[in-house]
Amino acid sequence: MMRIQKMQQVTKGSFLRNCKKDILIADLSIDSRKIMNPDSTLFIAINGEQRSGLQFVKDAYLKGVRNFIVGEKIDLSFFEEEVNIIWVKDPVTALQRIGIYIRHQYDYPVVAITGSNGKTVVKEWLSKILSGSEPYNLDGGVVKSPKSYNSQIGVPLSVWNMQADNTIGIFEAGISKVGEMARLEKILTPDIGIFTNIEICLQCAFCLG
Repeated sequence: MMRIQKMQQVTKGSFLRNCKKDILIADLSIDSRKIMNPDSTLFIAINGEQRSGLQFVKDAYLKGVRNFIVGEKIDLSFFEEEVNIIWVKDPVTALQRIGIYIRHQYDYPVVAITGSNGKTVVKEWLSKILSGSEPYNLDGGVVKSPKSYNSQIGVPLSVWNMQADNTIGIFEAGISKVGEMARLEKILTPDIGIFTNIEICLQCAFCLG
């Protein structure tokens, strides 16, 4: 969890509108269709391949969300009620900064799993073993990536779920472009790294040097 004023500082953004209420943010959302707790949700307007993230801000607002991160200027006249709107240069980078901040609040071990395939299987396998074995057999002891959240967006969303009563974190890390793993490493700063199967073509090996 993080209060909205702290969120503005962590993301290095600036308020386009600030209702002066230091709301406690419990949920992050990038999908206006999946908002569960609008009063405590921060909606991050991330652009898709064909649509601007701003197109979904109004949908989220109509569903009760009052806290937003945007990467483009927005028509503030649409909002009839008090809202918090933080402007940043890049919403994905802002989300990753949130992930980095949350990760550094906890000192229990973090395991990062990467590879061409098998990441989710290994994560679930490890989680099941550690959840029932000493010293990690406390209720809620293991925090892990939901589903296959291993992208530049998925990893910080996964790390957001870290809490003080966890004893170990197990997260997937996947990449599609050169340089992406360095960004994920800054978010996870893992204590243990696990490589599953790695596949690379000769052409890629040549390009990567």
